[in-house]
Amino acid sequence: MRYANDRDSAEEVLQEGFIKIFDKLEAFNYKGSFEGWMRRIMANTAIDSIRKSKKDPLLTDNDEDFKLGAEDPVVIDEELESLGLKAEIAMEAINNLSPAYKAVFNLYVLEDYTHKEIAEILGISEGTSKSNLSKAKLNLQKVLKEKFMNIE
Repeated sequence: MRYANDRDSAEEVLQEGFIKIFDKLEAFNYKGSFEGWMRRIMANTAIDSIRKSKKDPLLTDNDEDFKLGAEDPVVIDEELESLGLKAEIAMEAINNLSPAYKAVFNLYVLEDYTHKEIAEILGISEGTSKSNLSKAKLNLQKVLKEKFMNIE
């Protein structure tokens, strides 16, 4: 669900990933963890799916395309921790990011790719990768701050 916009798309990517895993099972060399090998195949399958998608513009350099508002979206990490941020709430916020921000955020934060690697994978510049990550973080902070203010 980190890379897909809906459950059906996520299930399709999952199915494709398992097919690739079973097709390449004999290629696993037992030098690393099997879980890590499977995770990399699944992540690459999700990235391939993003590349194939022509419906939504994936990446942009235009600041106005995905702007959430004019307010300053700075939220201190300790505030979120003190509010008991749950993984489900964070995943929901990540899934609501634009495809451009979501892709870069997932690759950088969750998959540990560098900006150079992300730029190569998505066919963008390193600067665009850095910019999209920064904007994704700001948007997440704003969404999470609003969500927690509505709870109080």
